[in-house]
Amino acid sequence: MRIIPAIDIIEGKCVRLTKGDYSTKKIYNENPLEVAKEFEAAGIEYLHVVDLDGAKASQIINHKVLEQIASKTNLKIDFGGGLKSDKDLEIAFNSGANQITGGSIAVKNSEIFEGWIKKYGSEKIILGADFYPDNSGGKIATNGWQEESSLELIPFISDYYQKGIQYIICTDISKDGMLQGPSFDIYQQILTQVNNLKLIASGGISTFDELPKLAENGCEGVIIGKAIYENRISLKQLEKFIVAGM
Repeated sequence: MRIIPAIDIIEGKCVRLTKGDYSTKKIYNENPLEVAKEFEAAGIEYLHVVDLDGAKASQIINHKVLEQIASKTNLKIDFGGGLKSDKDLEIAFNSGANQITGGSIAVKNSEIFEGWIKKYGSEKIILGADFYPDNSGGKIATNGWQEESSLELIPFISDYYQKGIQYIICTDISKDGMLQGPSFDIYQQILTQVNNLKLIASGGISTFDELPKLAENGCEGVIIGKAIYENRISLKQLEKFIVAGM
């Protein structure tokens, strides 16, 4: 299972939110490149970068930060947040993104998103399935999690899997930034119903012990944010996990 630390960006700084609420913003570092270099030094190969300004503005904003990290580390970066147009995608890939994540666009303009899958291929395009849990599993949220759609989580994922999507970042918004553990049951349901999916777990990671359990569940990757920044999980632990995995 791939370990993918997260760097969320507002005004060029490394921040974390709780449940996607911008009013809960906490700045962890003024310089995201410093953070990325620390991850790389610990043997980490992958990075999840979210342009939170872009998510709010519905267009790419912090591409210069992406460019800086991509040009000064060897990390393989997936980038998301407000990517709505072909131009946004061009900027993201030209700035050094290895993959991009589309969430709101996949809900609100499936034609454009499906066009990206066809043009760039399923290795380059990740579906962002961010959801608020309910009795049926969950409802997909959009626009930096400010809006809830009527789309149900598992049918939404299944539909895009049929259209060629392989990678899914699935975030339980109710758990994001809460440090209370991830949604094991929902990930298990998804992987049982959609075979051969490359599911990347996101939201709620709080302790190191959760990582082997997610790997056993069949998750292809896990995104870790606040647990690293709040020293709940150390880079040394992640380094050992990566080495053991090899």
